[in-house]
Amino acid sequence: MRDKFNRELNQLYNEVKEMGENCIYAVETASRAILESPHSEESFTDILKQAKTYEELIDHQERSIDGLCMRLMLHQQPVASDLRTVTSAHNLIFDMERIGDQACDIAELGEYIHKSDEDYKLHINALFTEVISMVKKAVAAFVNNELKLAYNVITDDDKVDSLFIVVKTELINIIKNGGDGELALDMLMVAKYLERIADHSVNIAEWVVYSVTGEYNE
Repeated sequence: MRDKFNRELNQLYNEVKEMGENCIYAVETASRAILESPHSEESFTDILKQAKTYEELIDHQERSIDGLCMRLMLHQQPVASDLRTVTSAHNLIFDMERIGDQACDIAELGEYIHKSDEDYKLHINALFTEVISMVKKAVAAFVNNELKLAYNVITDDDKVDSLFIVVKTELINIIKNGGDGELALDMLMVAKYLERIADHSVNIAEWVVYSVTGEYNE
């Protein structure tokens, strides 16, 4: 019985890892849609198609992992740290699913942005870098049970919040100075989605902390 449980627990780790890696790819694809502008129409269409493919794959993986967690809870009845691991995985995949959705939303915003020749990037590049790093760390923290890495993710959120304020201020100044208002608003939405992805990464990290220590901050 324990051997079967260990096999299914390893399967859980592997499936969460794969889902997390697809979240990373999704955000990286979104960054291409925004930062590599201007694209040709064909190039942008391919990037957007990739973003939507990742979103669909992540949705499918969420359903698969949810079913696996329920089977583990009902049939194996885990206790102590094993129960916390399964509970954490069951909860954090919601945040991963939202990361996939928001990465796709960012890529879709590139439809107008990629046609612009204006220098709109400002600090958005740094924001993408920080957020992608947070997602990578959050996934690795769960897969490897790394408490320190989880705390790093939680701390890194302050950097993203600060960068978001800088980006928002710069975009507001562009509008005030008669720049492309529609472009600035689209970029503000990109920044807001990135801030939300960072928040979801923090949620994942907090579930890792719970898995390891039994403590969870609401």
